[in-house]
Amino acid sequence: MLRKATLLSFISLTLALTFANIAWASPIIPIPSKPAQPIVTPSAPNIDAKGYILIDANSGKVLAEKNADGRMPPASLTKLMSLYIISGALKNGSIHLNDKVRISEKAWRTGGSRMFIKVNDEVDAKSLMEGIAVASGNDASVAMAEFIAGTEEGFANIMNAQAKELGMNNSHFIDSTGLPNPNHYSTPRDFAILAQALTTTFPEDYKLFSEKWFMFNGIKQPNRNRLLWRFQYADGLKTGHTDEAGYCLVASALKDKMRLISVVMGAPSDAARTEDSIRLLTYGFRFFETHKIHSADTPLAVARVWKGSSKTIKLGLNEAWYATLPAGQYKNVQLNIQVDPLTAPIVKGQTCGSFNIMLNNQIIASKPIIALTDDPKGGILRRATDSVSFKFHQIFTKSSDKMNNA
Repeated sequence: MLRKATLLSFISLTLALTFANIAWASPIIPIPSKPAQPIVTPSAPNIDAKGYILIDANSGKVLAEKNADGRMPPASLTKLMSLYIISGALKNGSIHLNDKVRISEKAWRTGGSRMFIKVNDEVDAKSLMEGIAVASGNDASVAMAEFIAGTEEGFANIMNAQAKELGMNNSHFIDSTGLPNPNHYSTPRDFAILAQALTTTFPEDYKLFSEKWFMFNGIKQPNRNRLLWRFQYADGLKTGHTDEAGYCLVASALKDKMRLISVVMGAPSDAARTEDSIRLLTYGFRFFETHKIHSADTPLAVARVWKGSSKTIKLGLNEAWYATLPAGQYKNVQLNIQVDPLTAPIVKGQTCGSFNIMLNNQIIASKPIIALTDDPKGGILRRATDSVSFKFHQIFTKSSDKMNNA
């Protein structure tokens, strides 16, 4: 009789654990049965340029594009990569803003737009960064390239390695300035990736791009980005122009916590690149909106773990997640979590399911959810009881599926 009572108690415990698992694994946010209203968004403006792209900086969502992967000469847009590397060197402590940089004859002789530094002068790195960002100084770019890498050629190697790391798969740099060279090229999409990295990785240095004027050696120069005067939400980034490249502009603007990045390459004139950038940014702000869905490393769900040291584990995202949607559609969004069957050991960062954004009952975006902690294998007793519990769980799940499909 004792054995029979013990067996009945064990079966009751097993069933309880089974039903508890179903509760943990179910979506924490139910999907409404009523479909959302149809999405109506006008087409993007027609831009007279060799290529362009418009993205949301937080979500990475592409809102408009044409020939975004076409390789083109980037002219002085190149200096965005130079500044990205300089900011990285500042961040890791290999250089400092007050470091004195000796100006070589090569830097002094570099043609094109200039900061008007003099050969053999020692100029602080902060001023040279401003000279690159605001005045687009080729001389300043070469000086900083030599300061960081010894030679401009060595600096170009760093640029290409950094481009690869960022996922700029259609870019190749020969120098720090963007002076014409057939082997020096990039794309609108790659520069959108770079601009996105600049705004998020180095927000303090990014402020340089909003400066309208630059004064050095008694010479006052305006920022060539006319959007700083013409578009109230604009706060960066960089222009570029050569005969081969045409007129280029990577622009960024912030409105109500929504940041957009536009890239226009190969426009026919300075006025065209400015007006076209305004048209793209206006289109993005008017017809789309961006919302933060969830923060990084914050518990999103709790899932059952079989045969683990702990019965449950917290799940979340490895980075903050933003979603860009057609204006007015956020109220119709449905969020859905799908958790995989989890068996220990579970390692922190391991993918354990997916977090989906749905509109009109269709998944429009998805992110993997990860384990926020480790859960090693449990003891012998835990593994034994969970083995039996899991069998009951599988039987219950199959029965439930048959009932739902009947």
